[in-house]
Order: sequence, then C-alpha cells, then structure tokens
Amino acid sequence: MTLRISGPPRAARLPRFDRRLLAARARAALRAIGQPRAELSLALVDDGAMGELNVAHRGKVGPTDVLSFSLVEGAHAEHRGALLGDVVIDVEQAARQARRARRTLDDELAKLLIHGVLHLVGHDHEADDEARRMRAEERRLWKALVA
Repeated sequence: MTLRISGPPRAARLPRFDRRLLAARARAALRAIGQPRAELSLALVDDGAMGELNVAHRGKVGPTDVLSFSLVEGAHAEHRGALLGDVVIDVEQAARQARRARRTLDDELAKLLIHGVLHLVGHDHEADDEARRMRAEERRLWKALVA
C-alpha cells in the first residue's frame, strides 16, 4: 500500500491537524474497501486551489470540500497500475464544516477522505438509491477507521 500526501501549502494559515492520524486512517480506509495493495494520492489544499479545481473540473465557482479523480474507470484505467486516483481535500473548508458540526478537524478530514475514496471506487450519490448505498458504506468505513 502506497499513500502519497501532498500539502497543505506552507504559506496558507490553516488550522492544525494530525497528519499521521490522517495517513493511518487513509490506510485503514483502503484496507476496509478491500484494496490493501492500492496506491492513493491525497492532496491537502486551501480554498484558492480548490476553487480553481472546482471551476476547471466541475464548472462550479468557489471551493468545495472534497474532489476525487478516479483512475479506476475511464479512458486511462488500463494504465493506472495500483493507483486508485487522487483525493483532494480543502482543509479550510473542512475546518469550517468541523466547527459547524462541532467535531474535530481530524474527524472532518476523515469523513471527507472516506467520501473521496468511495468516489474513487465507483460510489456516487446522484440518485437516491446510490446515495443510500454510499451513506451506508460511509458509516461502515467510519467504524473501521475510528475503531
């Protein structure tokens, strides 16, 4: 299992979080989805970088909390090797969401990691039945990560 974590940008004044805990949770998530030998790229960014990605890839202005770029499906899937894809998390947005939900930033980052990883392996939440399945899988992974 290979995990590559990049960011957050040093210049950004972002809240503190436990990078080691996030890495351990990412590895646990890969094991929980049955991908213990997979590679995962995790990018931690600020609002500015996420806003640029959101416009470029979704056509939506402003930052979002998490984006996933899967290599499991699509034109280049046969060339991906063990790499599932990239999960990009906006740490500033995660901090705001954590405050609103009265949870720690570490837990909010874990929730977003889970959501992003599930998108990498094909889960979605566009239709109601897909959303129910994805929420159930998010709950299952949450238990695996915090146990």
